[in-house]
Amino acid sequence: MGQRRILVAEDQTNDAFILERAFKKTGAKATLHFVRDGQEAIDYLEGQEVFSDRDAYPLPTLLLLDLKMPRLDGFDVLEWVRSKKSLRRLLVVVFSSSEEIGDINRAYDLGANSYMVKPSDFDDLLKLAEELGRYWLLRNKCPEFVLKA
Repeated sequence: MGQRRILVAEDQTNDAFILERAFKKTGAKATLHFVRDGQEAIDYLEGQEVFSDRDAYPLPTLLLLDLKMPRLDGFDVLEWVRSKKSLRRLLVVVFSSSEEIGDINRAYDLGANSYMVKPSDFDDLLKLAEELGRYWLLRNKCPEFVLKA
């Protein structure tokens, strides 16, 4: 498979920085694009507003999705993604600080492919992000899906 593309919906700049650093350490060829909230994630996936140039903002192979974000939360984004025929097979990994069983169940009910809890310790977060990158970028086989915005 060619280079993978990851859309990271994360409103915490420190977590975004750690994720970017960790993915680079995996050695996997991946382009990361960051959005700061759920509405920006949807705008990106729809190719709206500043994200209309698909050469600069291509559709992702994987959506790494925080749940607790401003404007629209991760649940809203996940529900929206799964309602779009062209995006139903998009891999979605929820990466949240919430360990609430209700949040975990709801994420899977809405179609998440995986749910990972962010550790509070910097080194543990870096290690988990590296593991996440190795699995989803190097080992996992992605489904084919129609990329029509």
